[in-house]
Amino acid sequence: MALTGRKLLLGLTGGIAAYKAAELARRLVKGGADVRVAMTEAATRFITPVTMQALSGQPVWTDLWDSRVSDAMGHIELSRDRELIVVAPASADFLGKLANGLADDLLSSLCLARRCPLVVAPAMNVEMWQNPATQRNVARLREDGVVFAGPAAGDQACGEVGLGRMLEPAEIAAEVEALFAPKALAGKRVLVTAGPTEEPLDPVRVLTNSSSGKMGYAVARAAREAGADVTLVSGPVALATPHGVARVDVRTAEEMFAAVKKAAPASDVFISVAAVADYRAKDPSPRKIKKANGRAVSLELVENPDILAYVAGMKDGPFCVGFAAESEDLARNAAEKRAKKNVPLIAANIAQDAIGGDDNEIRLYDARGEHDLGRGPKLELARKLVAYVAGALPSRR
Repeated sequence: MALTGRKLLLGLTGGIAAYKAAELARRLVKGGADVRVAMTEAATRFITPVTMQALSGQPVWTDLWDSRVSDAMGHIELSRDRELIVVAPASADFLGKLANGLADDLLSSLCLARRCPLVVAPAMNVEMWQNPATQRNVARLREDGVVFAGPAAGDQACGEVGLGRMLEPAEIAAEVEALFAPKALAGKRVLVTAGPTEEPLDPVRVLTNSSSGKMGYAVARAAREAGADVTLVSGPVALATPHGVARVDVRTAEEMFAAVKKAAPASDVFISVAAVADYRAKDPSPRKIKKANGRAVSLELVENPDILAYVAGMKDGPFCVGFAAESEDLARNAAEKRAKKNVPLIAANIAQDAIGGDDNEIRLYDARGEHDLGRGPKLELARKLVAYVAGALPSRR
């Protein structure tokens, strides 16, 4: 796990989004991090230190003059062993303090005296976020190397809608994990396909494959964590876009093919995880096909383009990774697919064991033979796959 043993300081400022910090602390601790919490006085008006102490398992710090620090140097000592400070929520007022080097309370003093990186998750009204003063502060903080997680657009507690909403705890946790992950793909551009395609038979029926998209989305997230610039071409799935990933939505195999052809020439790696339908109706009916009162209905199907084979055949194309979901004889079928598609690496699994679930079992097949990644959560396996791909790249590109 990327967070195992990591020492973090989680800071809370005043704002209704402070309630989300409780879930963020839980996620970070569950991920194996050592989480120390510091809160502004305003933050304690929205969520109590007792709550954050229970979730972090450590005393919570709120006072610049706390007597528990014997030399009155809490603003220095509390951050010296930390590897990262995360302020979530970060109010407009707090961003202004950071941008101008102000330090009139414990949390702002900790940030000013830090030696470690700083991540802020802004949370404020849309007008406050868009105010020129706030944007000047944001620009200055970015120049100073502060990492921004968000904000997102959406409904706000004040009833207005727009930018300024704090990212969800899972998204902030992913941002933190990404910062600690080895940047084996830094500077690389990775193209990933995920999910099924839907091939219309008539206005209400489709021909498709069973696919949740979870593995492809996990691969996109893992590649982004590894420092890559990631584009995700996704079929219709009900999944949130991994933070920091550019997503292109498609429905049919031909739409996916068009999106991949557009992005592939500028990509260093292409990972084809999508369960693309092999066939589509030659002439989809413009009207709903009615029941035939017991008579057979015939559909003429034609092959869809082979997206992976096309990219693998490109001159000076990206390093290609294919996925093989097989129902039996995994090794033989994966080897045959690798040879037929002319790709350097195939990731294979037994389909009925993986579709829809959060776990998977993957084996890799390349010129050196079989490599078992084992069984586990899809994100964990995706990280292993990305690490393997990164190791294979120098001999290729």
